[in-house]
Amino acid sequence: MFSSPPTVYVEADTPDPFLIDEEGDALSDDEEDPSSGAVSQQTVSPAHNVPLDLPPSPSPESSDIRPQGLASPLPNLNKDVPPPPASESDEDEEAPELYLPTLIVPTMFLPIPNTDPLTTLLNKYIYPPEKRPARDLTGEWQKSDFHTLVMTNSWRALARMARDRIVTSDPSDLTLILGLWHLRLSCLARLRLFNQTSAECTNLFAVLNSIQPAETREYVFERILPFELEVMQTRLKYWSGDHMGYLDVLNALLKKCRNKCRQSGDDATLVPMWKERGARVCLIIASQMIEMKEITAAARLLEPLCKQGDVSSPSLRSSVGRIYLQGGNVQMASKHFELVAADPNADETLKQMNTALLASAEGDWSEASNILKAILEKDTENYVAVNNLSVALLSQGKLKEGIEVLEGALQASPSTVVVAEPFLFNLSTLYELRSTTGFEKKRELLVEVAKWSGDGLRTNCLKMPAN
Repeated sequence: MFSSPPTVYVEADTPDPFLIDEEGDALSDDEEDPSSGAVSQQTVSPAHNVPLDLPPSPSPESSDIRPQGLASPLPNLNKDVPPPPASESDEDEEAPELYLPTLIVPTMFLPIPNTDPLTTLLNKYIYPPEKRPARDLTGEWQKSDFHTLVMTNSWRALARMARDRIVTSDPSDLTLILGLWHLRLSCLARLRLFNQTSAECTNLFAVLNSIQPAETREYVFERILPFELEVMQTRLKYWSGDHMGYLDVLNALLKKCRNKCRQSGDDATLVPMWKERGARVCLIIASQMIEMKEITAAARLLEPLCKQGDVSSPSLRSSVGRIYLQGGNVQMASKHFELVAADPNADETLKQMNTALLASAEGDWSEASNILKAILEKDTENYVAVNNLSVALLSQGKLKEGIEVLEGALQASPSTVVVAEPFLFNLSTLYELRSTTGFEKKRELLVEVAKWSGDGLRTNCLKMPAN
């Protein structure tokens, strides 16, 4: 007769006070227990076959004797997996290695001419040569800093500096190289060397479009290429005289900005950036339409930008009103000027300028003069008001006063006003209307312009033929 084995009291396990992952030990215990074959087969199954949401199998030996209030020493395997930390390491790892020595080859660049139209006028009209102001056309930049070169309109020196730095750059530093390329092409455009700008820009994009493989080329165009260089490329159509083609490529660029903005979702950095870029392209399109005398189309293009949500732009709305004014639509201009006048965020000077322009369009030159004089009493350096006042005085037959207003501004701040071509054109026109001695006054103006204007001035504003 068989008797049951004596009952053996098994003492409950004391939990380990230290946090130790015992998952591996528990699995090994199950594997050694022959009485739990089914459990061990599930436990030793490959990791990729084990669902993460299943609770761990309890040990068959300790499940019946563990006190109810005793916490399991094993870590909670059912907790949510935390998201990976946001970092740029993954993007950096995916970034392809870029090494483009073709971009820094000296043959990519053309020599800059060592003369300009202003020098031609000086040689023709100013004699003896000792009276001609000294002008540096060598493009030396080593003795000046970047800020000084920009403030003095030394575009020739800046273009040469960009070229010298490009040819000595590391071919793998593509961000720096493309930034210098943008500086170079912008300076050439400022010098009005449009054929040279087009040739060098074509050389640049020929290299970029030949990057292989296609994934690397796409990465360069999407991540590294400055947006300003894309805008510069669209100007090639304009400089070649294809104005409709210019509008087409600008429209394609505007569509790209819209698509990128939609793809950015709610990104707080990318969405405002692409909106700002799209607004800039709209302004460029509007400028081209005005040049093509498409006044109404330009104004309607800019009207949606005047108010974005709860943010209004009084300056842009004033510009839209002035575009309508330029096209002769006084009624629409008055409507926009009234909205600016009712805007509490609009500057008072801006409101007064709009009123003066509207009075000029209606033929009330006396009222326009009084408003512009009131603006100048508050800000004597408002040279836009100075220029408009001279036009208002001319329309009243006050030719001498108009010349005195412009000459006073020229003496007060020559470096500021000589780069404003409408200012120089108006002053030259007043000199011609005053008397036959106007030519001598224009020669004196030419000397002042040569002293202060720097590079890139469009000399036809002086109304002095070069031939």
